Amino acid sequence: MNSDMDANDDVSSPTPRIFDRYASSSDDESQPPYPSLHSTNRRLDYMIQFLDRNLLPQHTSRSNAFLPEFVAKGGGQGIFKLPDRRALHPNRPPHLEVRPHPLRETQFGRFLKTIASTERQLCAGSESGAVRVWDFKDLYEEGEEEDAAPFRESYALQSNGNGNSAVMCMVGDEGNGVVWSGHRDGRIRGWKMDCESGRFKEGWCWHAHRGPVLSIVFTCYGDLWSGSEGGNIRIWPWEAIENALSLTMEERHMASLLMERSFVDLRSQVAVNGFSSILNSDINCLLSDNIRAKVWSSGYLSFALWDARTRELLKVFNIDGQIENRADFSLVPDFALEDEIKMKVVSSSKKERTQSSFGFFQQSRNAIMGAADAVRRVAAKGGFVDDSRRIEALTITIDGMIWVGCANGLLIQWDGNGNRIQDLQHHPSAVLCLCSFGSQVWAGYASGIVCVMDLEGNKLREWVAHSSPVLKMAIGAGYIYTLAKHGGIRGWNITSPGTLDSILRSELTAKGFLYTRIENLKILTGTWNVGQGRASKGSLESWLRSAVSDVGIIVIGLQEVEMGAGFLAMSAVRETVGRDGSAVGQWWLDMIDETLHDMMGKKLHECRKFERVGSRQLAGMLIAVWVKGNLKPYVGDIDAAAVPCGFGRAIGNKGAVGLRLRVYDRIFCFVNCHFAAHLEAVGRRNADFDHVYRTMTFSRPSNLFSAGAGMVLYLFLCCTLACSIYLFWLVYRSSLPLVLSVAAGASSAVPMLRGANAMGAHSLEGMPELSEADMVIFLGDFNYRLDGVSYDEARDFISQRSFDWLRERDQLRAEMEAGSVFQGMREAVITFAPTYKFDKHVAGLSGYDSGEKRRIPAWCDRILYRDSRQTLGSECSLDCPVVSSVSKYESCMDVTDSDHKPVICIFSVEIAHIDESVRRQEFGDIMRSNEEVRCRLEELYKIPETIVSTNNIILQNQDTSILRITNKCMESNALFEIICQGESTIKDDGQASDHSPRGSFGFPRWLQVNPAAGIIKPDQVTEVSIHLEAFQTHEEFVDGFPQNWWCEDNRDKEAILVVKVHGRYTMETRNHRIRVRFCCSGKTTKVDRPSDSVKVQGNLLHRSDYQRLSVSYDVVDHLRNMHSP
Repeated sequence: MNSDMDANDDVSSPTPRIFDRYASSSDDESQPPYPSLHSTNRRLDYMIQFLDRNLLPQHTSRSNAFLPEFVAKGGGQGIFKLPDRRALHPNRPPHLEVRPHPLRETQFGRFLKTIASTERQLCAGSESGAVRVWDFKDLYEEGEEEDAAPFRESYALQSNGNGNSAVMCMVGDEGNGVVWSGHRDGRIRGWKMDCESGRFKEGWCWHAHRGPVLSIVFTCYGDLWSGSEGGNIRIWPWEAIENALSLTMEERHMASLLMERSFVDLRSQVAVNGFSSILNSDINCLLSDNIRAKVWSSGYLSFALWDARTRELLKVFNIDGQIENRADFSLVPDFALEDEIKMKVVSSSKKERTQSSFGFFQQSRNAIMGAADAVRRVAAKGGFVDDSRRIEALTITIDGMIWVGCANGLLIQWDGNGNRIQDLQHHPSAVLCLCSFGSQVWAGYASGIVCVMDLEGNKLREWVAHSSPVLKMAIGAGYIYTLAKHGGIRGWNITSPGTLDSILRSELTAKGFLYTRIENLKILTGTWNVGQGRASKGSLESWLRSAVSDVGIIVIGLQEVEMGAGFLAMSAVRETVGRDGSAVGQWWLDMIDETLHDMMGKKLHECRKFERVGSRQLAGMLIAVWVKGNLKPYVGDIDAAAVPCGFGRAIGNKGAVGLRLRVYDRIFCFVNCHFAAHLEAVGRRNADFDHVYRTMTFSRPSNLFSAGAGMVLYLFLCCTLACSIYLFWLVYRSSLPLVLSVAAGASSAVPMLRGANAMGAHSLEGMPELSEADMVIFLGDFNYRLDGVSYDEARDFISQRSFDWLRERDQLRAEMEAGSVFQGMREAVITFAPTYKFDKHVAGLSGYDSGEKRRIPAWCDRILYRDSRQTLGSECSLDCPVVSSVSKYESCMDVTDSDHKPVICIFSVEIAHIDESVRRQEFGDIMRSNEEVRCRLEELYKIPETIVSTNNIILQNQDTSILRITNKCMESNALFEIICQGESTIKDDGQASDHSPRGSFGFPRWLQVNPAAGIIKPDQVTEVSIHLEAFQTHEEFVDGFPQNWWCEDNRDKEAILVVKVHGRYTMETRNHRIRVRFCCSGKTTKVDRPSDSVKVQGNLLHRSDYQRLSVSYDVVDHLRNMHSP
């Protein structure tokens, strides 16, 4: 039996063990693991819960326990249309939830920033500098943290809490089993598994750049390229990395010293060519074109094209495709701007001291206008006004095309030489990431949408992948993984869109009861117009006494906490710089904190106490939320919003403040309103609601300013100081309307600035953010009055408790019945006396307004809501995730601290959510066990049969040999990629030493392979040029500059090339191995001895007879008739 390996011996899936440096020989991937006892118990609990809800007659008795409700007309359409919450949306493929959306509050300092993949692992880098790793074989299993798939994590790096160690970029080195990461502190770190602890450990680290490492990539020659700020690109040659990797643990401290001085500085290389001034933009993207051995680097609006082997600059061109051949100083940052602004501020402050009162007025106005102009100019440079053409992402497809994604949603296709081919626009929001596999291109957008295209750019499908921007993508184990800004990671089957989606959707829907959990929760909401007063603790206890029951969340909305012209004006100015709150507002928050603490008892366990999780104040309106301790792990993502409605929609004497939070993965919005007063102002009140509903935009206060905008904040504060002096001067010289008009002008900038950074996933579609919530509760002083009723008539009916007759004259109910306001919302039928207007400190119904105006009593203070129900009879499910009923709706008549009575409403809420851990296991069971899925995958994962012309090549004297790859399949394209599995030196006896791989299986520098990847059409042949490039010297670099010494290497060398062939969808490959020997000496080396074999990384590679090939197609017919064994 001949032991030689034929040229076309295919090695099929899985990928050889050489690629997995951490695999154990005892691993058995053929048998799926059994679910854990904990997971099984949860499945049983959900099944019992499902049976109880559907078989037991509970609905009738349940409905009798709650109050009847009045439903407004006009809901369910337009901006009041309910969000589609189906667990398996028909317009979105079923996904694998690798890491569910974590609560923001649990991620401070450890948000995931980027992801990358290797053959067997998915890696993620965080703000703390730690690296998290998932093994693909464990993605369907139950994890221990965050309901995520099982993962291992390195220790966080020390950064003094400032995030300087954050991971900015990552790349996997398949050849050496190392993951390399670039960090904000300018360091590059190499990570490898610690077998004892099971964690990834930092093995190598060196200081690579003065600024952050923004991008990192391995080229096809194994060199590591890194990009930083100011156009700084450095190359870390593989030889230096190899030396560092070879050091023992005791010698690792030397690796940093060696690496820090071994870089190649490309800026110094190209300065003499006149391009250095052009390459000043931050290098946010680096892309290795392994097909042509080139490297793309991109700045803000320009590209540079480099030769990966010689490291020469080939071309510099802008995003329009125009070649740059001159210095362009417009890209150089203007560092003199800050000094210029400081000089103006100092000079103006000196002149102010000598001005009269009229001069003071003029100088104050000039200071405001000058500061505003400086803010605009700095903001334009600092990121507030981003150029819509900014380059955000790069990727290369198997056919050699380069795809570029821009901030305006534009996709640009280029050929490998930097020629612009076509522009595409599939979505208006920014393209943040791109990736490709097979014959598809995937784009991730800032709107959370993922778009799939073919190689020509035709859109195949798009869907909302996440509720926040898609930051990064990675490929592995048959999935495209998307990282959202909130930290969630989802896997999308690489066959999507396709018939497999419908099969998975049907199977997962049928198993929905196994992973659906129903939670029961009580929410207490309270509203009170405090009339600029302060309540006693006894009044608060009387109002909130229901909180001692089984309430989980308390929401309090106050109006008229503080009023007055000066306060309103200052409030508007504070809103301009993103500041809210006041001393009086803080007093109310502290008083409620103390009251709840005393009511709940000081000896209670922490899980039974309430904790304030968020608040927002706009002028006199204040809203806050408290959560019980045992519920806090399930509540988070607190966002705030404010919408002024007074005096030209700019002053906060009227308007709304809101809080948005996530509870059991469902979105709840609470909005505290204070609408226009007076009996006849019904239209204005309706308009106030419409304005609030349409324009309320939630955001985190810390997001008002972009990173690095300290100068902007400084200028804003200067502007505020000047504006405050200006306003006080106007208070002294003018009347209130003039003060409010100036304040209105100052606060009009707030929506502009906040809107720029708070654009949600649905804002582009014209839908208000409130319409995307699962439950919305409006509370406050809506100021709707009673029509056609006199003061005496109202008092008489109230004393007789004849509320039915009064309700028929309620303005709010009439407007809701007409569909003019609060469309589609519900309110429990009112059974308490009108809450306005009372004399202070007068108890009982006798306390109604006895003054000169004798205002007619009215139900001004109300609480309304909307949940997920399309109809009144809808039951809680994943399709209708939040169903609520009102168990109590009443006023507190014995509180006399204000002219309004406080009102409370207690909601009993059912929340349906997904147990992602169980669902992930069910997903895995379907993928592994469902016969229809398995058959479909076998069909999609077929690898076309291919043959290669030889598996032994000898090169010398700059020879070129042609390797032909033939696709024998008559139906499908064959996709191929060529890597170098290892390189070795030939010993004196003619045998090769151990083959060691270069970085990311790169080629040795003496070998050129072109093309190194491509598509072979059915029954076609492709030719690959294997060229020997004279490279017998070794040049060393120190501190970025080449040294004068050269080392000549005349030894023969050998490289093992692997032609990896796969189909359109499968990531499994059939591999052809080709031995390429470089003979420096011109000696004839016999390579066809049957007894001669070379051991390569544990895999036997046998030689076959060598045949020298011509460059023509003389052997095509012969190749087509060959058959692989």
